[in-house]
Amino acid sequence: MADPTAHALPHHWSWFSLLPDSLQEALHEASATAGALVADPLGRDPHEKWFFGGHFDVLHVWGLMFVVLLLLFVGGLTQARFREPSAAVVPDDRLTVPTFAELFTGGVLDLMTTVMGREAAKYFLPLIGTCAFVIFFSNVLGLVPGFLPPTDNLNTTAAMAIIIFVATHVYGIKKQGLWNYLKHFAGPILALAPLIFVIELVSHVVRPVTLSIRLTANMFADHAVLGAFLGLSAAAFFLPFPIAVYFLGCIVVTVQTLVFCLLSMVYIGAAIEDHAHDHH
Repeated sequence: MADPTAHALPHHWSWFSLLPDSLQEALHEASATAGALVADPLGRDPHEKWFFGGHFDVLHVWGLMFVVLLLLFVGGLTQARFREPSAAVVPDDRLTVPTFAELFTGGVLDLMTTVMGREAAKYFLPLIGTCAFVIFFSNVLGLVPGFLPPTDNLNTTAAMAIIIFVATHVYGIKKQGLWNYLKHFAGPILALAPLIFVIELVSHVVRPVTLSIRLTANMFADHAVLGAFLGLSAAAFFLPFPIAVYFLGCIVVTVQTLVFCLLSMVYIGAAIEDHAHDHH
C-alpha cells in the first residue's frame, strides 16, 4: 500500500522551496561556510538551526530578500510620488502605496517623538523606521499562504537586535562620553557600585536576547496556529473558517512590530539621555 504521507509537503516549506536547486545549494554552502567561521562550543553541525532545532534551511534568507526587494519597490513608488513637492502636497483620494508609506513613517515618527523627543526621533528615524518596515512586512508575509515570515527565524531577529544593541551603546558613548556613560552603570551609591555595575551589565547583555527571542517565538507560534487552522479549513472545505484567526494574526503582526521598535526606542533614548544630574 502506498504511503499516504509520501506526497505531503514538508513541515517547513514555502514557495521559495521551488527555486532552482543550484540557487538553494549555493546559499546553503554560503551559510555553512559562514557558520563554520564561528566556533560552536557545543560541537553542533553548522547546518542546524539556532533555536527551534531541526535541519537548517535558508528559506528565511530568501524571504528576507523578497521583503527587501518589496520595500525597494515601495520606496521607488513613494519617491516618485513625492519627487514633485507641488503634487505631493495634495493627498491621494484613496489608499495607495505611497500614502501607506507616508502614514506608516509618520506613525513611527510620532511614536518616536513621544518616547525620545523630537530631535532624537528625527535623527534615529532611519534606523528605527527601517526596522519597523522590515519587521512589519516580514510578519505580514507569514499571513500569505505558502510563505514563511523571515522573523520566525532567530538568525533574522538576532541580527536586528544586535544592530540595536550596538547602536544603543555607540551613540550613548558618543553623546555622554565613555567615562560618564560607564558611571551611569555604577549607580548613584558608591558602596553599591560594583553590584549595580554587574546587574546593569547583565541587563544590557540580555536585551538583544530578549528582543530577538520574543519576536521569533511569537511569529513562530502565530504562523503555526494560522497554518493549523488553514489546514482544518481546507480539510473541511469551509474557507471562511480562518477569518477570525487571520484577524488575530494581523493584530499579532502589528503588535510585535510595535513592541520591538518601542523597546528599541526606549533603549536608545535612555542611552543618549544626559544622566549627569543623577550623580549630584
